[in-house]
Amino acid sequence: MQISKHKVAAIHYTLRDDAGNILDSSQERDPLYYLHGKGNLIPGMEEGLEGKAKGDKAKIDVVPEKGYGKRNPQLIQEVPIKAFGGQKIEVGMQFETNQGELITVTQVGPETVTVDGNHPLADQNLHFDVEVVEVRDATPDELAHGHVHGPGGHH
Repeated sequence: MQISKHKVAAIHYTLRDDAGNILDSSQERDPLYYLHGKGNLIPGMEEGLEGKAKGDKAKIDVVPEKGYGKRNPQLIQEVPIKAFGGQKIEVGMQFETNQGELITVTQVGPETVTVDGNHPLADQNLHFDVEVVEVRDATPDELAHGHVHGPGGHH
């Protein structure tokens, strides 16, 4: 069975940047399960996995436009430090906005905090080493919900 729209795939992956530094890996963890064709992975990764089968290994290079996008300067803002309710703020901290988006603190001043709403991997080329460990049909519930319900299709 090959990875195609509405199939559940399980993969092991290692993600590297242009310099070869490991940014993330599923090695020593459970594989990543996802529902193909539902936007559960970045577009370049889904495109690179299309047609692969259990046991296949691939090197997938993803440009920013097919990954986490180009940096958008409009997503960098200064906000009053009092907006954080008096809690101690440090560079690198991340918060979820009321709209569910992740922001990262990039600078802390005496009166303001600079936050960046860009994904931390925006503007980066991504290099994946991937091994497909399972491919199966999605269950009707998974298709209706748009995501995997676990390795065997359960929550």
